[in-house]
Amino acid sequence: MKIHNPFRTALVATLGVGVGLLIILAVQGLSTILLYVGTALFLSLGLDPVVSFFERRGLPRWLAVTLTVMGILGLFVGVVLIVLPIIVEQISQLVKQVTSLINQLNQQGAYEDFLAWAKERLPNFDVELVFKEAQSFVLSNIQDYASEVWQFSLNILGGVTGAFIVLILTIYLTASTPHLKAAVNQLVPASKRERFADLSDQITDSVGYYVIGQVSLGMINGILSFIYLNIIEAPFATVLAVVAFFSSLIPLVGTLTGSILIVLACLIPEVGSVQAAIAAAIYYFIYMQVEAYFLSPRIMNRAVSVPGAVVVIAALAGAALLGLLGALIAIPVAASILIIYRQVIIPQQNER
Repeated sequence: MKIHNPFRTALVATLGVGVGLLIILAVQGLSTILLYVGTALFLSLGLDPVVSFFERRGLPRWLAVTLTVMGILGLFVGVVLIVLPIIVEQISQLVKQVTSLINQLNQQGAYEDFLAWAKERLPNFDVELVFKEAQSFVLSNIQDYASEVWQFSLNILGGVTGAFIVLILTIYLTASTPHLKAAVNQLVPASKRERFADLSDQITDSVGYYVIGQVSLGMINGILSFIYLNIIEAPFATVLAVVAFFSSLIPLVGTLTGSILIVLACLIPEVGSVQAAIAAAIYYFIYMQVEAYFLSPRIMNRAVSVPGAVVVIAALAGAALLGLLGALIAIPVAASILIIYRQVIIPQQNER
């Protein structure tokens, strides 16, 4: 192919590459904002079936949205009020133990007595030199430790701020979902608008029903865990039940991960026991079989019709791309792609 104006062609190609790089940099710079918007959109689609339920009962949409949001906020506030006092109590106990240990070491002669005891037990080992080197190492790296603590505090503050932003966006998107759907439908030619609206409703409904189904599995696991852990007198039964609830929201590996954490928590010295850990392990092994072969198929098949192999592949791909959020949204995204494949691509191919 002969190029008549090489300079103009090169200039256009260079500008095209530059525009592409600018778009990539803009997306990277806005990645956090896009993540917030995507999370809020996913949550709003999950709340939409609940809002529609209230609307079918004759409530106006603003009141349906208000009741739904207040219910979700009440649930999370209740969880925080349950878990926070226990966490504060455990932290206070830890602080008391550390303070007691420091006071014992600060007593007259405690440090010298410990060195004498160590030298007696380890006669061929320079214990005093080891303590001096350890003290020097801690003092030389104290700035790094302080910066890490500060960065951790900033990450917590950023997480709280992000959660608040997602909450506000979720409320706005939930309230304006019909208007957003209508605006998107207007972008499609009038001849195809009805079909597009039907497909978009199916896709958004699949996302909403998936969220409801996953939350239902989490509630079943949390309630049953609370009852059983209290029966076997496991430590921190309420907190562990909350862990079971939130872990069940994660597809595939969530229930297994939460079960392992709960069993390990039952082995905590002084408050747990080996018997409670064994009983918890047996229970969760049975529960995971019931969930995998009875509860999950019955609940999720009504929400999204996705083959098992596609579920696994989608969850792994989503986790690799976006972490926990990717694993959560991968299955409804796969369900949406399957809807388009079955109702758009296959009919078009059959007509040719």
